[in-house]
Amino acid sequence: MSDIVDDFNAYREKMNSRILEDNNKIIKRIFNLDTNAYTEGALNVKTKELLGLVASIVLRCDDCVRYHLETCHKEGLTKEEVVESLSIATLVGGTIVIPHLRKAYEFWDALEAKASQSYYG
Repeated sequence: MSDIVDDFNAYREKMNSRILEDNNKIIKRIFNLDTNAYTEGALNVKTKELLGLVASIVLRCDDCVRYHLETCHKEGLTKEEVVESLSIATLVGGTIVIPHLRKAYEFWDALEAKASQSYYG
């Protein structure tokens, strides 16, 4: 059985490297802007990640949802905090985002399972 967390991260890393090797100034600046936007500022990193998660659900970007879920998990956000944010995203986005909500739950469950395997394994 494939590991959706590892598969996602391997693909993301591979393709980001491929994209950046072309050394396109605009793309590199967008990647840099994206990275820097989520650093500590007037809002803390956890809040920014939850905002990114909500926007990603509403925009129906599963890759973005996965990225923000993993960062939320690494930042120590609880399932309750994440689910409450997902509920706001679903309210704002409407029923069309429910398939993305399903994928978000699946990925969060995989993150928790992976963390518990690391802890106990």
